[in-house]
Amino acid sequence: MGAGLIDFFRRKLVGEPPLHPIDRRAAKHYVKQRLAHIFPELRNDPEALEKAYRELDLEPRPGSGRGGEMLFEAILPRDL
Repeated sequence: MGAGLIDFFRRKLVGEPPLHPIDRRAAKHYVKQRLAHIFPELRNDPEALEKAYRELDLEPRPGSGRGGEMLFEAILPRDL
C-alpha cells in the first residue's frame, strides 16, 4: 500500500513518463486493427487506413485515465 501511494504522488509531482515507442506503435496497430474490423473496405487499402487513423486525431490527456494514467481521446473529424 505504501509503495503504491508513493508512486501515485511521484507521478503527480514529476508528471507522466513519456510513452515508450513500442507502446505507441502497439496502440497504433490496435487502433488500425479495430478500424479495419469496423470498416471492412479499409482492409485492403493501406493508404486509406492510414488516412482514417490520422483523421481520428488522437489527443493525449495526461492524468485523465484510471489512477492518473495517460488517456487518449479520439476526436471525430469536423466534417461529419
